Amino acid sequence: MKFFPRESGVLLHITSLPGPYGLGDIGPEAFNFVDVLHKMGQSIWQILPLGDTGSSICPYITISAFANNPLLISLDGLIDEGYLHKDDLKKIQSYPSDRVDYQKVYDDRYKILDTACTNFIKSSSAETQQRFDAFCKENEYWLSEYILFQTLKKLNNDQHWITWQPRHDPAGEDIIKENSIFIQKLMIQQFLFIEQWQKLKTYANEKGIRFVGDIPIYVSHDSVDVWANTELFKLDDHGKMKSQSGCPPDFFNAKGQVWGHPIYNWAAHEKSNYQWWIDRLRYLFNLVDIVRIDHFNGFAKYWEIPVEQNNDSIGKWVKGPGEKLLLTVKKSIGSKPIIAEDLGEATKDAKIIRDRFAIPGMKILQMSFGKEEQSNSLIPELNQKNIVVYTGTHDNDTSIGWLHTKPGKGNTQTAAEITLERKHALKFLGTDGSEINWDFISLAMNSKANTVIIPLQDILGLGTNARMNIPGTVGNNWEWRFKKNKLTSNIIERMRTLTEESKRMKG
Repeated sequence: MKFFPRESGVLLHITSLPGPYGLGDIGPEAFNFVDVLHKMGQSIWQILPLGDTGSSICPYITISAFANNPLLISLDGLIDEGYLHKDDLKKIQSYPSDRVDYQKVYDDRYKILDTACTNFIKSSSAETQQRFDAFCKENEYWLSEYILFQTLKKLNNDQHWITWQPRHDPAGEDIIKENSIFIQKLMIQQFLFIEQWQKLKTYANEKGIRFVGDIPIYVSHDSVDVWANTELFKLDDHGKMKSQSGCPPDFFNAKGQVWGHPIYNWAAHEKSNYQWWIDRLRYLFNLVDIVRIDHFNGFAKYWEIPVEQNNDSIGKWVKGPGEKLLLTVKKSIGSKPIIAEDLGEATKDAKIIRDRFAIPGMKILQMSFGKEEQSNSLIPELNQKNIVVYTGTHDNDTSIGWLHTKPGKGNTQTAAEITLERKHALKFLGTDGSEINWDFISLAMNSKANTVIIPLQDILGLGTNARMNIPGTVGNNWEWRFKKNKLTSNIIERMRTLTEESKRMKG
């Protein structure tokens, strides 16, 4: 395949990297992980969204579809670049090594970043200033709205934009003048992120490793995207949502889920020739090599829920923009490598669009031994080339956790269904399950699928405690970090051998 040769990779978000500063970032440990991927024979590193999460901890809840998360800027990198001194980190708190304590991280990092930005203003070179000016000019189409939104949010005590008076302040220029230092620092943060990220991406690409980035289909109501483009969303005259996003009952939640994003006004998007979507995808493709579109099914049809509904998912299916959107994007930015997250009830509808554009969908091994599959004794998708096979994703338990799971939080099945499903899986695999993670990894790697991506938790053989996220729940999500000493030379060699034997090695 043009974009997807036979290869494999690892799923690990940047925040899950080890390091001394409480949160994985795009510094030395990211470069070290590229080296580890190279040693393992991998050619893909899949991450979660990089966007600015504001006061949220979820990478799928951001205040901008374009701005990147300043918390991921490497503090070591800022020292190397001359914007921090080691003494600036002396007051940093002690952090847990295996979890992210987001409150501690927020308290420390933004103070340190403020110091770095002050030093940037005072001492950056003329050449750096030129690059900064060029960055601001090139990204003005989203950066100008982002800095005004962030400034107004600060002046309104971080309240939701629908409470601001007026929502679109006619004195925007005066506000920018009065808050010029704050605004300059916002732009510097975005510039520093891009400078560091491009160094990491260049290093990875030189090692034969491509980044898979993630684009959430929806954006937050309290975001610059909605505030600045109200006509592109189904809102009333006061900016409040008329309806909201979610999904009907599914694998993750028996009652369905209310996600709470505003629904797109697709007629307005079509009228604008989908420019916002074109800008969004083009921007992300400047940062990564492949884009995974989260909830791709929503392009085919999406679940629309009354805005007053917040307990169960009582909604209706509405037709999405489908081929029109993707054709327009293709005409504007050309053919690009896209992976479709096409899990859920609308999979068949999405397949029509995927096939039209040769976009691979996803197959999750943990979700391959349920009721429908039990009578087949096979997994047909494993014989397809244009598909991406995972053992699990950030929304699943680890494979070891999956095998030993019980009904309850994050699982919609009964005890009897779970027992039957696990028995069927073990019989299919011909194993006792003592190394279920490697059984799943081997099954994926030896499939005909061109692309295989394994969460690092499964390579490390970790249990439920290493789970990244339980959909539909709040608390203890997005916190997992791996300990560097757990990624041993034996594990690296085992993964490399499996990659060679399954003919997924590059070069």
